[in-house]
Amino acid sequence: MEKEWENRGQSDTNAQIITTDSGRIYRPRNLLNAISEVQQFYVIESKGQVIPGEFLTLEHTLDFFKIGVKSGFHEGFALILLFPVFHFYLFPFVFHKLDILGHILFGSIPYLVLIVNTGMCCYISRYYVGNITRKAINSLLMGRAMSLLLKAFFIYVLYLVLYRLSTPENIWKLALQFGLRAEEIYKGFFEVTPHLMPVATESSILMVVAAVVPYGSVYLLDLWRRYRIKRNAKIISA
Repeated sequence: MEKEWENRGQSDTNAQIITTDSGRIYRPRNLLNAISEVQQFYVIESKGQVIPGEFLTLEHTLDFFKIGVKSGFHEGFALILLFPVFHFYLFPFVFHKLDILGHILFGSIPYLVLIVNTGMCCYISRYYVGNITRKAINSLLMGRAMSLLLKAFFIYVLYLVLYRLSTPENIWKLALQFGLRAEEIYKGFFEVTPHLMPVATESSILMVVAAVVPYGSVYLLDLWRRYRIKRNAKIISA
């Protein structure tokens, strides 16, 4: 009799299977690894297996949060490095004869990492179905959103302070440090100064949008999924 129950448990595909071997839950190292982990959780939960949210331990939840923070940090860091190069040097002094299409193409380069990672975060909204996937996705998006929002605030404040300090006297004192090129640096800086706040506003808004859009896609897709379930239930009951 005992042997029969054991065989039934092994052959029953609807049986709840929860592994307690922590070694089977690989600790993700980056955003792609985290999305792959969410996909694996989705495969388990989409089969109808009800797994408690506590199966994803606090340690692994923090792993997803940390990956979100790192992703947002790298996106913001790439933006901070590339944005001044394109908008304060290449566009005013090198690519000043570009047409609208060229300006859009080159202007999107600093945002490539931000756009790609935002797309990947929106992609995982389709896996927002069970206890584990919801917990993992929420932790990941929360860490990334927090990092991006802090970066957006930091960038805006930094450019605001720089704009307020960009008086003719201060700019001339800085330009004097370049010797014979002082006058050239002085004129070039004044050409850039009017663009400081528009650029800061644009970059900050885009980072806020990149932080919020994945949450919106997850929420809207979840609402649509719940609506379909209720609609199908009404059709079946009718």
